[in-house]
Amino acid sequence: MPASGHGLAMWLFEDRQDAGQQLAQRLAAFDLGDAVVVALPRGGLPVAAPIAARFRLPIDVLLIRKVGVPGQRELAVGAVSDGQDMQITVNQDIADNLKLSHEDIVALARRELPELERRRNLYFGDLAPEPLAGRTAIVVDDGVATGATARAALRLVRQRRPKQIIVALPVAPASSLAELGAEADAIVCLHQPEPFLSVGSHYRDFGQVDDREVTDLLHRHRLALTADPDDGREDHGDRAKAAFGKGRART
Repeated sequence: MPASGHGLAMWLFEDRQDAGQQLAQRLAAFDLGDAVVVALPRGGLPVAAPIAARFRLPIDVLLIRKVGVPGQRELAVGAVSDGQDMQITVNQDIADNLKLSHEDIVALARRELPELERRRNLYFGDLAPEPLAGRTAIVVDDGVATGATARAALRLVRQRRPKQIIVALPVAPASSLAELGAEADAIVCLHQPEPFLSVGSHYRDFGQVDDREVTDLLHRHRLALTADPDDGREDHGDRAKAAFGKGRART
């Protein structure tokens, strides 16, 4: 798929599932026998699904929200997670430029907690998070722009004491990857275009991922992992891939 043409940026991926399949090929070089695929919601889940399907790994979803600035919510001044204690990661350059105090950012972050709680109940119900202690955590998203959400995610994952953290991204700017390198043990990123416009501009289909798709993908994956591997039917990897294909977002 072309990355550029006639001076204009072009899409690199058909959709999130395509990006995940390409990442899975690159991740084959790692020892992933004990790994857990940790997806950042919601766009990271359709990317994580083909990776988990190929290597028959469990999927966890890390509940984390961007903290947007007042009047421009897409601009992240930081990110917040709902771990044992609320964690906030701050993009200090943006905070300084907008003259936002720590108290301002905490107040903005608290607005995101009800949505985090709603998603936890919806995605997991009574299920406990997948244990990460002593295992490899593959943290997956559909791309990174500023990296604020990803940095917060990695710090939360590190609290759960994994053996190592591998960040798997389809696309990101080199500057953000350099910052993520301080939080991860390894980074796999397929493309680092410059100039970097936005994550969505590198996908032909970057449709919204809703809660129904997330819950459907998680349910299908759990069924695929618990099926009998000796039942004489199709390979589990193929079965899981087919299930994920049914849950893809369309525009």
